[in-house]
Amino acid sequence: MKIFSIIMILFLIGSSIAVSIMRNLLGAVIVFMTYSLVMAILWQQLNAPDLAITEAAIGAGVTTILFVLTLRKIRGVKK
Repeated sequence: MKIFSIIMILFLIGSSIAVSIMRNLLGAVIVFMTYSLVMAILWQQLNAPDLAITEAAIGAGVTTILFVLTLRKIRGVKK
């Protein structure tokens, strides 16, 4: 399990760097969603199921939907 956690932490570091340098906003939202899902897995590995469920629901679910809706509105205004 320790190797799995290390791989997940390295993936978190890589995805956080990728989000900050991406030019495509929708791609950045998708990478941010995967970051939240991996973070939920890590919370579960740390025996914190309440935090894992919250991270999955809020971080990966609601926040992603709000970001995508915001992008749709922004792109609609530009046209």
